[in-house]
Amino acid sequence: MQLDIDIEGWPEGEWDALAARAAQAAGEGEPLLANPRLVASVLFTSDYEVHTLNRKWRERDKPTNVLSFPMLEREELESLAADGPPEMLGDIALAYETCAREAGEKGVTLEAHATHLIVHGLLHLAGHDHVDSDEQAEAMEGLETRILAKLGIADPYGE
Repeated sequence: MQLDIDIEGWPEGEWDALAARAAQAAGEGEPLLANPRLVASVLFTSDYEVHTLNRKWRERDKPTNVLSFPMLEREELESLAADGPPEMLGDIALAYETCAREAGEKGVTLEAHATHLIVHGLLHLAGHDHVDSDEQAEAMEGLETRILAKLGIADPYGE
């Protein structure tokens, strides 16, 4: 997978390298994300921008930590050949202030939390979800946990 990364309003850091590592690990955990034709955009931005996107596209008038906007259905990913022109998988936007606050509340680094949220967002782009049932949530959380463990990041859902 190729990433198109835009960073605005985040502190100095290796956010592009972090996103690339997260995407690589996500592709190892969810093979559909390993297709070399896929392109995903990752926007590191402010609560204000994510709030605006959330209100416009999700009709939720508040910021959130990460938003995902898939452009392909899971069935399309499953049938996508490895050869051919680039295919836009979708967009992910991370809100700095919310991510930083949550990292502090969880007692983890901003880098670890951002990595988790990128993996989470990419799994949404691959058709995984956690809202329809407890089983669905457990499956997605388990996949996230296994991917993050490969990156040396502790289970974000553990007690």
